[in-house]
Amino acid sequence: MFRPRLSLLLLLAACSSWQRVGDDSTPAPEETLTSLFDMPAVYRTMGRLAAGPPLPFVGTVVFAAGPGDSVKAILGLSIENRALSFQKDGTAFVARYRVEMFLESETAPPIRFARDEEVRVTDFAETMRNDESILFQQLYHVRAGRYHVTVSIRDPASSRQSQASADFVAPDFTAASFTAPILAYQVTGRRTRAQDLSLVLSPRGTVSYGGDTLLALVEGYNYAVPTAVPLEIIDNLDSVILRDTLRFSGEHPVEAQVVRLVPDDQPLGELRLVVGSGKESKQTVALVSFSSAWILTNYAEMVDLLRYFGHEDQLRQLKKAPSDDRPRLWQEFYRQTDPVPVTPENEALEQYFGRMAIANQRFTNEEVPGWRTDRGMVFITLGEPDEIYNGDTTIQGRVIRWTYTALRLEVLFEDQAAAGRFRLTSDSRANYERVLARVRRADL
Repeated sequence: MFRPRLSLLLLLAACSSWQRVGDDSTPAPEETLTSLFDMPAVYRTMGRLAAGPPLPFVGTVVFAAGPGDSVKAILGLSIENRALSFQKDGTAFVARYRVEMFLESETAPPIRFARDEEVRVTDFAETMRNDESILFQQLYHVRAGRYHVTVSIRDPASSRQSQASADFVAPDFTAASFTAPILAYQVTGRRTRAQDLSLVLSPRGTVSYGGDTLLALVEGYNYAVPTAVPLEIIDNLDSVILRDTLRFSGEHPVEAQVVRLVPDDQPLGELRLVVGSGKESKQTVALVSFSSAWILTNYAEMVDLLRYFGHEDQLRQLKKAPSDDRPRLWQEFYRQTDPVPVTPENEALEQYFGRMAIANQRFTNEEVPGWRTDRGMVFITLGEPDEIYNGDTTIQGRVIRWTYTALRLEVLFEDQAAAGRFRLTSDSRANYERVLARVRRADL
């Protein structure tokens, strides 16, 4: 059973920073692949703003008390560097994007907003990052009520644009009330509602298995007496994995507490952080995945998806590992298989899962997912062939021929039953395995 470590920190004026380190229930394989390749759909179920290609992003809106009866609303967006068009500018690489936001409410005037931003990096590898490499924030003062929020992001260099919408409720922060947990990377506490809320949001609210620490801010307002407010953390099977208490002293108009959740066992999947009880409760959903770049939340499925990745000895070790050793072994595997350690992502794994996504879409109608077909296997491990000849017919049936010129490899896939199920011929399989072994040795 997952037993997280938790610490509660009372924040006044001190700054507390969150430093990144880069359920045993088994879903159906199609569910795992859906979450891996359709990340926006998963984030939308978590209550986030989320858009897919051509310019994917994830966002959220959080609320805290403002001066008087106003509410501070903060829009946070997460964008990947690789989604933007970078251009050489002297010794640097520069990309620009435009954020437009529209808030509609039945009880307040609409709010429109647009802002242009520039991203400047010094290394070309930085332009290809696919993690949460760009964080955008914008503060608004609104009235309490329900808002329909629409956000669009445009890349002026390419004219690519994506849009996402979601509904959010700005609470009425009366005396003895509190915020929903606000997921953030950095937080500075405050003592009055008029002070700025200083924090760096985590729009995705996703943390990496075995490495990250989850940080959540909860503010309490105008408590007249010391008050204890319950806190629960609930997994995706609706099991309470932690119960604790937030204690507000009543000494200041605003009291801030930070919850640090250290997932040192198996907190895979969605986690609901619930503050308060009954109708007064407020919650936020976080996600613990194998990487902040992909949504993979089942250990056994993760190991199975890596069947074509190589590193068989390490994968066997991962598969047999007891629960207590899995986070450590996964982090070791991630580091040891990373071809470019100076970047935050593992380029080999990114390429692997990218090819898997293409294979799953391209090689259909063979009774198994595209990545499990013979063509999927060859494509994932060796990439796009230099030449494809589709249509030879032999006594055994229809044949497709792939040629990899640089590897001096030609493979044949036969549809012996004339049912659209293509299998490597025995000679081709032997040649493919020999070349793959040579490629993997060269990569070591």
